[in-house]
Amino acid sequence: MTPAIRPRRSALYVPASNERALRKARILAADVVILDLEDGVAPDDKSRARDTAEEAIAALSRGKREIAVRINGLATPWVARDLAIIAGSGANAIVVPKVSDVDDIRRIRSALAAAGAPRTLQLWAMIETPAAILNAQALAAVAAEPDLPLTCLVLGTNDLAAELGVSYTPDRAGLVPHIAHMVLVARANGLSVLDGTFNSISDDQGLAAECRQGKVMGLDGKTLIHPSQITTANLEFGPSRTDIEWAQQVVDAFADPENTTRSVLKVDGQMVERLHERRSRRTLAMAKAIRELEA
Repeated sequence: MTPAIRPRRSALYVPASNERALRKARILAADVVILDLEDGVAPDDKSRARDTAEEAIAALSRGKREIAVRINGLATPWVARDLAIIAGSGANAIVVPKVSDVDDIRRIRSALAAAGAPRTLQLWAMIETPAAILNAQALAAVAAEPDLPLTCLVLGTNDLAAELGVSYTPDRAGLVPHIAHMVLVARANGLSVLDGTFNSISDDQGLAAECRQGKVMGLDGKTLIHPSQITTANLEFGPSRTDIEWAQQVVDAFADPENTTRSVLKVDGQMVERLHERRSRRTLAMAKAIRELEA
């Protein structure tokens, strides 16, 4: 199953208790805004954050981007109220932190159904523990269930590195095998998969390098902690002009009446097959979706 063409190059976390940041989010170029009720909100501010999140969703949902809400963890005293408020808020997705097994997904689905959530509300599962990595295929397999679909895996690389005890180096050597595994699981189950955050707000080159690494590994986009990171993520994860021009060449070559029955062609000195045509069509569809989002 092929995931729907939806740009998710940049997914910005915005603390739901920060009203100034929420207002600013309305004009930012992030493909996804994730209103954060969890790590970005102090315990004493949880109730107020839910109220401001509900108001912000109403304002942000008038645009074309996706609006998601990261709820508090399933074991916290705040999660039931989070779900009750968010279920009917109009958000596109709920981001569930520290998912570890299929029972976590089923518990969320049951609670949301009881709260009257629309069946189309998406679930995004955060993969940030060793248990989640080990159970990833079972977690992703529940995506096929039609109600409250699981559509996206979100990597929590900071938490994962801490729990694994690996050093967070620029090349992310200790995390690369696990990131690659999650891409494999996502693609096998028709899901999107987003990279974890980059912590150094002032290191534009480091961010760009990590985005390029993520794109090479097959990730769809990156979660972000600051608006200044949006432009870089959009640039690095979006198709380049060269990518688009090449994709158009491939599609046009196979569309030529002389080539419609052929499975292999030579295009600009390179041998291309029908699999390259399918990938090129996806590149063009993504470029079109980005243009429409940014229009």
